Amino acid sequence: MSRTNTAQGPPRSAVGAGANRWVVLLVLCVSLLLVALDATILHVAVPSLTEDLRPSSTALLWIVDAYPLICASLLILFGTLGDRVGRRRVLLLGYALFGVASAVAALATEPSVLIAARALLGVGGAMIMPATLSILRTVFPDRRERATAIGIWTAVAAVGAAAGPVLGGFLVEHYWWGSVFLINIPLMALILPLGRRLLPESRGAADGPWDVLGALMAAAGVLGCVLGVKRAGAGDPLLALPTAGPLLLGAALLVLFVRRQKRRPHPLIDMRLFSRAAFTTSVGCIVLAMLALVGLELIAVQYLQLVLGLTPLETGLRLLPLTFAAMAAGATGSYTLRRIGPRRMVGWGFVLTAAAVLLLTFMGQHDRPLLLTVGFVLLGFGLQTTLFSAYESMLSEAPQRSAGGAAAIGETSYQLGAGMGIALLGSVMNAAYAPGLAAVPGVPAEASTAAANSLGEAYQVAEQLGGAAGGALHQAARHSFVNGLHITLFVSAGLLLLGAAMARRLPRVMECPVDPEETFGPEETASTEGKVDPAAKAGPAEPAVLVEAAAAWAEPSGLSRSSEPRVPATREAIEPAGSGRPAH
Repeated sequence: MSRTNTAQGPPRSAVGAGANRWVVLLVLCVSLLLVALDATILHVAVPSLTEDLRPSSTALLWIVDAYPLICASLLILFGTLGDRVGRRRVLLLGYALFGVASAVAALATEPSVLIAARALLGVGGAMIMPATLSILRTVFPDRRERATAIGIWTAVAAVGAAAGPVLGGFLVEHYWWGSVFLINIPLMALILPLGRRLLPESRGAADGPWDVLGALMAAAGVLGCVLGVKRAGAGDPLLALPTAGPLLLGAALLVLFVRRQKRRPHPLIDMRLFSRAAFTTSVGCIVLAMLALVGLELIAVQYLQLVLGLTPLETGLRLLPLTFAAMAAGATGSYTLRRIGPRRMVGWGFVLTAAAVLLLTFMGQHDRPLLLTVGFVLLGFGLQTTLFSAYESMLSEAPQRSAGGAAAIGETSYQLGAGMGIALLGSVMNAAYAPGLAAVPGVPAEASTAAANSLGEAYQVAEQLGGAAGGALHQAARHSFVNGLHITLFVSAGLLLLGAAMARRLPRVMECPVDPEETFGPEETASTEGKVDPAAKAGPAEPAVLVEAAAAWAEPSGLSRSSEPRVPATREAIEPAGSGRPAH
């Protein structure tokens, strides 16, 4: 079948048909790596930053939280905007904004300037994150190849989040705190022209006007919920106005947003996606997995630094086994998914993670490197297995035209799960830690109250007291923290087992649709500069004659368009190993 393209140079849609799609994946993964790094790299630079800029406690809180808050709240807005105006266009704009904001943050001399720069970084991150996943969905129409690509994508996300503290610790020890932002600039200067040249343009459903009011409602609703959850995680009372107010307002706006989308003829997000059990379950599994991962990482960092006395760089190095295990899970995820199916993969991933968490309850006040290494390896492999399969199932359930909205939902779930993990597990930790400092012999009540806020503050109070009372408070705080850590790990294991039970609603087999409407077709990939022949709907990798042959092959098996609207041609079901059923 012929194809006409009036633009100069090769058509961008050719990327989807050849090996160049793996080059596209490389560009997308570098994009995601930078965004994931910025989510954690600042944490180890906070002491140096505080000494230099002298921010107030409120300003310091906003310096740390502005990036994840803004990023989480704008994911749906930019994900659905990319479906309308072009995902590549939004991604390139995100690159430019991310680079400019990094330069402003690195050179900031006032806390207010740094807060504004971190907010701009959040805007850039919200443009980049859903665009990478939705472009990946378009470039890899075959589910088996897409599973491999998503495995690499999720592994890169894990590497970025885990490498942030290591890289940040190295930069802060050798340079100044602004260097944690400055490293973004040369990378963005390289990836912006590469992305402009290599990435294909794609759009989703563009019928009707873009719902600006709905996008703003979603942004404000997510912002309120995440802000309320973060305040609860910081120890604010749940019923206090600064915590309950944003939570209630955010929840109300999200309810109104859902009702609005159901009424509109051309919604931002097709709410019918949530009627699919696999899609809804996958989103819930992402939330639970991130809830466990982020909460445990936060507590683990405190344990390694404050109980074992490791430096920030040593702490980051101790977490490297978790990163390597996550990379291994991502690299083997596609093969495992084909062999055992989504249900078993997500379920057993949760069970393995729960076993790792229970193993870590044997940690005490003294360093046990082998135990920590084995626990972190199992934790990283189990959680990455779960996240990979959940993301793959969620994205495969969404049609290509809604890829941006589906990716935004997945990334928003990721951010909400992270915030809820800090809030929930942090609250459990605080509730278990504080009672152990209520009646330490020789310690005044005021000192005990101050020490109950955190282990770091307890050490400061103990140093001020000095003598036998200070030593007793120091030892009691360490003992209470380890006891609280054990209780928190048991709660986390229970939540992970709940996720394993939830995974039973996922499909037992990995279904591979062959749909001519979901291939990397010309109407989805035509650049703004060229016109593509609309007759070439099957795309270069799947000529119309092959589609017709596949449809004819599928008819005897009863796989008709009426029985499965999403898969009109055929479906290859990859059965779990040992199921006794032949693949179709």
